[in-house]
Amino acid sequence: MKSLCLSVLCLLMAPVAVAQTPIRSDAIAPGALWPDDKGVHINAHGGGILQHDGVYYWFGEHKIAGDAGNRAHVGVHVYSSRNLTDWKDEGVALKVVDDPMSDIVRGSVIERPKVIYNAKTRKFVMWFHLELKGLGYKAARSAVAVADTVTGPYRYTGSFRPNAGVWPVNLPDRDKDPARTVVARDFETGQMARDMTLFVDDDGAAYHLYASEENHTLHISRLTDDYLRPAGDYARMLPMGDDEAPAIFKRKGRYYLITSGLTGWAPNPAKSYVADHIFGPWTALGNPVRGTPEQQAVTFGGQSTFVLPYGDGHIFMGDIWRPKDAIDGRYLWLPIEWENDKPVIRWYDTWNLKTLETPQ
Repeated sequence: MKSLCLSVLCLLMAPVAVAQTPIRSDAIAPGALWPDDKGVHINAHGGGILQHDGVYYWFGEHKIAGDAGNRAHVGVHVYSSRNLTDWKDEGVALKVVDDPMSDIVRGSVIERPKVIYNAKTRKFVMWFHLELKGLGYKAARSAVAVADTVTGPYRYTGSFRPNAGVWPVNLPDRDKDPARTVVARDFETGQMARDMTLFVDDDGAAYHLYASEENHTLHISRLTDDYLRPAGDYARMLPMGDDEAPAIFKRKGRYYLITSGLTGWAPNPAKSYVADHIFGPWTALGNPVRGTPEQQAVTFGGQSTFVLPYGDGHIFMGDIWRPKDAIDGRYLWLPIEWENDKPVIRWYDTWNLKTLETPQ
């Protein structure tokens, strides 16, 4: 029985080898297997990218095979690149542990890790959505880890529900009744925080965006100067809008947001928004996907995770989830184009980064 268990474990841990005709080294093929420098499909799901000292670092969830891969068995993986197409495996930046008393024990849920650099403290700060082992998605916590070097190792500092004892800056008094709203119900214990991202503005202020209030309302929370905790002021972005998977970016002084709806692992129509101030108000711009009705209905089979500035443009990053075989999840990278100051996303079997090197 022991040898059988070991064989099963080896199967679960096995990487997805890439056996396909290589694409051009300067091209991106959405949804295709994407080999790293070892010829193995990149394992950085729900991820985000940090550019530091001329190098791009891609952090994401390390998955294993089967539906067991929907929980954390390894940790957060990191890759590096100078051109966004060729990626070097830099190893596991944050490892799960075997201590059953730890938040990040093997079998917990670690999702959507994002890393930002704090120039004042000279620390690299990672945030992620954490669910405690054995509790399903009831914990809804934010977690933080810190490192001295970009690839780690990252030191886990703890988890919490953000903004305990603080009201959103834009919450009407009538909604401060716990019998009326989830945000009021969770006032003392802190707000639920699931799908998330981080954003550093032009002035160095950092923000944490997360799906809250039973996933029905996004919050955006300013972070302390060291980027380690909420600073005490936050806003409800889209009250009862049923948005998750937030991906935020800035263009010509305005803030843009791409999200998904609430259908679990199944893809759904994307949404987009714009605001003149990061705390809003936010104006709906509709579905940014252009294509067939079928493509628009499922966002090309993917879900937003991050928007990466590149050249004079931006790259939409999404995940094509494979929950029954998590390690085989694919990456949906497409250029963001514009129609009347609205972001739009079109399908390309392959596309070249030079597309974004001219003003849009």
